[in-house]
Amino acid sequence: MVLLSFDIEEFDMPFEYGKDISFADQISISRAGTIAILDLLDKHQIKATFFCTVTFAENIPDLIERITKSGHELASHGYYHSDFKLEHLLQSKLRLQELSGKEITGYRMARMMPVDEKEIEKAGYTYNTSINPTYLPGRYNNFNISRTFFTKQNVLQIPASVSPFIRFPLFWLSFHNLPLGIYKFLAGWTYQKDQYLNIYFHPWEFTDLNDVERFGFPAYIRKNTGQKMIKRMDSLITWMKYKKYSFATFQEFISTKTKAN
Repeated sequence: MVLLSFDIEEFDMPFEYGKDISFADQISISRAGTIAILDLLDKHQIKATFFCTVTFAENIPDLIERITKSGHELASHGYYHSDFKLEHLLQSKLRLQELSGKEITGYRMARMMPVDEKEIEKAGYTYNTSINPTYLPGRYNNFNISRTFFTKQNVLQIPASVSPFIRFPLFWLSFHNLPLGIYKFLAGWTYQKDQYLNIYFHPWEFTDLNDVERFGFPAYIRKNTGQKMIKRMDSLITWMKYKKYSFATFQEFISTKTKAN
């Protein structure tokens, strides 16, 4: 199964590069990218999971409705993207349930930062997918964590996919910067080894990020954004369907694994 997911959030990343961006622009840029994603998923008739902050969800009620009515899964990405308190775990779950009318069972921490599994369990989540089991300079070193899903504190932990052996990450940055053929090779190798893929992206990647003065992003973040990103994602999904990979939400994946056991 391909667990395709998107972290939809207020677009606050320019702050990391010393640039100011208005709240209205944070919402409008992520909104445009979310629409592009939903259009792609509609085109290919596949389901995905959207990890959403409460702040973003409150500003896009029509898209939250479109996500849920299209059969996609809504999960929590916290209350705010750049602020975290332990109480946000439960608060974001309850608020997203109120906004969507759907049960929220999954959590992903902003920027894949560590989160206490005991607190995830106390907040009532079924699964946590906040782990990238690789080394990313300046962010994390998770070589000691399992590449594939495991249970901890009665919560299913579903790490982001990395390749076998060398643990090359298959997340959004590698998708932008690797030649597409090499990314597909690594994805195929990992899928065959693990029988699933957990890969994630963001809505703002599907918008043009090439204005350095406005956003301050280095070349490795700007590369293949906007229309190029839409075309690359379209190509990736087309290739995966050709390979007869199935697509599923996290809830569907967990249901399948539970039945298998």
